[in-house]
Amino acid sequence: MPGTGHEPALPASGTPAIVAPRTPRRLAALAQALDTVLPTTAPTGETTTPTPLMGLSTGIRALDDVLGGLQPGRFYLVAAAPGAGSSLIAAAAARTSALDQHQPVLYAASGLTRADIAARIVAAHLPVDYRRLRAGRLTPTEQDDTAALHHHLAQAPLYIDDGTDLTTDAIAESVPDLPGLALVVVDRLQTTEDPRLPLSGPAQIADAAQALAHLARTHELPVLAAVDTDDPQLIAALSLDITITLIRDADQIHATVTERDLGPQATLTLHADLAHARITDPDAGAVAPTPPAVPPYTSAQPPQTPLQAHTSPPPDPTATQPAPTAHTAAPRRPSPSPSPRRTTAPPPPQGGYANRDYSYFTGMITRAVDEALHDHDGDTTAATEALVKKAVPNAMALFEATRVGGNYEHTVYPETLEFLRKKTKDGADEIWEGRHNWTNTHLTEELHNGTHPPITVNALDTNASFLSAFKTHLPIGALIHQPDGGFDPKRSGIYRLPARPTWHHPDLPDPIGNRREDGPVLLDDATIRLLIRCARLGLCEAPHITECWTSGASEGLLEKFRRVLTEARTSALETDDTVTVEYIKAMYSKFTSTIGESSVNRDIRRPDWMHIIRSQAFANLWYKSHRAHSNALTVVRVRGTDELHVTGDWRTVFTEGRLTTQMKQKDQYSLPRKSAR
Repeated sequence: MPGTGHEPALPASGTPAIVAPRTPRRLAALAQALDTVLPTTAPTGETTTPTPLMGLSTGIRALDDVLGGLQPGRFYLVAAAPGAGSSLIAAAAARTSALDQHQPVLYAASGLTRADIAARIVAAHLPVDYRRLRAGRLTPTEQDDTAALHHHLAQAPLYIDDGTDLTTDAIAESVPDLPGLALVVVDRLQTTEDPRLPLSGPAQIADAAQALAHLARTHELPVLAAVDTDDPQLIAALSLDITITLIRDADQIHATVTERDLGPQATLTLHADLAHARITDPDAGAVAPTPPAVPPYTSAQPPQTPLQAHTSPPPDPTATQPAPTAHTAAPRRPSPSPSPRRTTAPPPPQGGYANRDYSYFTGMITRAVDEALHDHDGDTTAATEALVKKAVPNAMALFEATRVGGNYEHTVYPETLEFLRKKTKDGADEIWEGRHNWTNTHLTEELHNGTHPPITVNALDTNASFLSAFKTHLPIGALIHQPDGGFDPKRSGIYRLPARPTWHHPDLPDPIGNRREDGPVLLDDATIRLLIRCARLGLCEAPHITECWTSGASEGLLEKFRRVLTEARTSALETDDTVTVEYIKAMYSKFTSTIGESSVNRDIRRPDWMHIIRSQAFANLWYKSHRAHSNALTVVRVRGTDELHVTGDWRTVFTEGRLTTQMKQKDQYSLPRKSAR
């Protein structure tokens, strides 16, 4: 250049090189950046009204308040262990944007099918019971609701990609194909590597997360992805914009929102409404209004509300009614009158079983009884007979209702193992139950020989023995063979012992009953736990288990069902309502007898449950006999699940009455019996 002493370099041809024009960097003034952070305000006298959200709603008000909505250009990772709710957060965001705000949404489903996504969205949006929806067993009312809103749902701009070859590149390629796209949801990134799922495995998750974050920034879109782990090391290694970590505790979900570089920003508690496949605000647990109380039966007036055997109950008896908000759609199901909006949570329920309000469930029983009485013009005998005939389906409906929102999803139809199959139509399988048919032969021989003075025997009866036996450890899933045997108190199932355990106590019944056979025996969980208890009491050796077939166990699978039936039975006894008492008896007894191999009950097939419940009833009676013996009563006879014959002042040991925790005297007789002349 002139005056510098330096001339520009020329190519060999002597012609100057053409320099391509430089694309300037995209620079934003602070004022533009402020628009994405500070809410726009509009003057209204002396105050201003802020814009509620700067992004799309997740459908969960409490989460929106923390996040400010799902904002363009940001990537949100919802991390939770399997079953803790990350996919439900993803579905909620997609459903709210597409159905409530009519914004186009791309739903990338990895490991899920379009049917899975559709079922979750329908169940949460209407709402209807998710399990009945998938099983094709909606009530007539729910069928009408889904039919009425089918067109509305079908018009939603929600686009699902459930291809098995789904990758982040495929997701990015679909974005330009959807004009006006407002949200991308990826459900889900899977930590366990599966060669059939590109979005699986730790390394692939890390790459996918970075690619999705880049997609959010370059397309100015909010992107939300669910990952099936809450491993803090894996989550921290991803170093993402916003991470929402979920930890589920029963029907509560504790969510922690963490921002990169700043750490945890907020912790909030949400409600797991698993009955409707969704997560809601903590004050919006229930959607179905509590049925109105049914007045006592009169021949001139029919009951107001017949039994709705499959009506979906609130997952928590203490849950409150939801109030429509700016971020949650109002319930679609028509109701006789709008529910008033709650501004504060109601006080905890008082009274009822364990201080819980089970009126929703007991109302199902009350309405069935009132309907039967109405149909038979107040004839209690005819009404009772009709109710007994409906006991199986109605018991199953009540059981399913009480399982809504439970911690575990039990397996309904696991494969039936060979030893659980009946050998003939009216025969039995190979499982031993501790069935009692015991007599104190040592005492009776002394009475017969005259070496013992005559005695007065009180024949006691246990109330609702099978109902009390619902509190037992039941296997949740299918039974898995464990060839090395052993006992794990957190599991339940069937156990093989090399021989029948020996019993050397003539004053107490054998804990596994009177059955006598040589060779190995198969015992269920309730009997094994009884033998272990006897071993701890020093009465026998601990059972030697050579192999077993078990699953993870819960003592609470039937607990709410038991409590509801117990509360309804107690109320019926207080009012001398014999129809309801007999109806409840039919429900719990037929439930027990038909959950095995029975053509009468096709909703469940769990012969292992049937054996465990029955054996628990036998075990409970054994515990009572041991209690009587320990308190200086003489045990004379033990029969079945409910018959205990003792001498002595039994009222000092047991409480007399008809409640499940009490005993009643059915008879009193003398031994030895006088010979007829």
